[in-house]
Amino acid sequence: MKIVHAAKFYPPVPGGMETVVKDLCDGTAGDWDVHVVAANTVAETVIERCGNVTVTRAASLGKAHSVPLSPSLPLHLWRARADCVVLHEPNPLAGAALLAHTPAPRLIVWHHSDLLRPSWAPATYGRAQRALYRRAECVIVSSPPLAAGSELVQQARRVAIVPFGICLDRFGRLDDRQRALAEAIRRRHDGPRVLFVGRFVYYKGLDVLVDAMASAPGTLMLAGEGPLEEEIRRRAADRGIIDRVEILGRVPDADLPAYYDAADIFALPSIARTETFGVVQLEAMAAGRPVVSTDLPTGVPWVNQDGISGLVVAPGDAAALAAAIARLGADADLRGRLGAGARSRAASMFSIDRMVDAFKGVVDDALRLPPAEHAAGVVRAGVQ
Repeated sequence: MKIVHAAKFYPPVPGGMETVVKDLCDGTAGDWDVHVVAANTVAETVIERCGNVTVTRAASLGKAHSVPLSPSLPLHLWRARADCVVLHEPNPLAGAALLAHTPAPRLIVWHHSDLLRPSWAPATYGRAQRALYRRAECVIVSSPPLAAGSELVQQARRVAIVPFGICLDRFGRLDDRQRALAEAIRRRHDGPRVLFVGRFVYYKGLDVLVDAMASAPGTLMLAGEGPLEEEIRRRAADRGIIDRVEILGRVPDADLPAYYDAADIFALPSIARTETFGVVQLEAMAAGRPVVSTDLPTGVPWVNQDGISGLVVAPGDAAALAAAIARLGADADLRGRLGAGARSRAASMFSIDRMVDAFKGVVDDALRLPPAEHAAGVVRAGVQ
């Protein structure tokens, strides 16, 4: 059985969607003939084998509003005849191409998030999305709140909830080198050590986090990069806490578990529903670290549950965020209880094997039954 994933990019290009696509491909390539069609980051088309997955990276001339400008991508996608195409959305170029012609009898859409920017996008590409979602055999989302709250997902005749998953052992079991690095980080920074991992972009709420740290104790470690880095640095200086904020840049994957281990608290202060899940929360939870996140109308507070795996505060509320950080920083017993709850929740709900198995079940169902036999409704494929 041949499955083609239509993605925006594919690793080593970094990103949450890209990581999920790779994990799904690697996890199913032993059972299926798996292909990926995505944009390249340079003006050259490359077809290569990445493990057991065939990846076509179509030449790109750059990006406009995060959309790759890859004129040849539709042609590569149309030529990729398969039993099923899985479209990872939002993905305007691939979505428009598949609306014109789908090179497979079955289409599945994995809805990663609503398309919010630029402001004109929902009214333009949104029309194509609605048509695709109505046509698809199934639309997959990562959490019940996303299934209930997205107007686009409501267009689907069948919705499957498949929570994202990660390799839990990667963050729960450190090797000797990682343990030594974690100890060095602890010696370098006063506690409580608050860790953020992600891109430095508007919806992550890093301005709120810096403001919160101005009235909370400890050290803020920011792992990532992005267009707002200098603004964050200036803000920390203006708040008089530049000596308590370390901007780490992009931390190598092999080192990242050590930073989670060295942290006392993990913070995800996102302020917009562009943040639909927060996979970094899973990494912190797998490491047994309590999470402070925000009460967005998305899967974020469903992943990190208030009083179970961490604390949840109102988005954009620096005072509430500071109070949560200070509370956790001052109460080792609370940190330990919530950290244990985080580890337990990650193990029961968010393993990579669980995600892959649930995804395989959705695809198998879509291919096994004639279209008329697919009942409408919500299928909790990976949710207890």
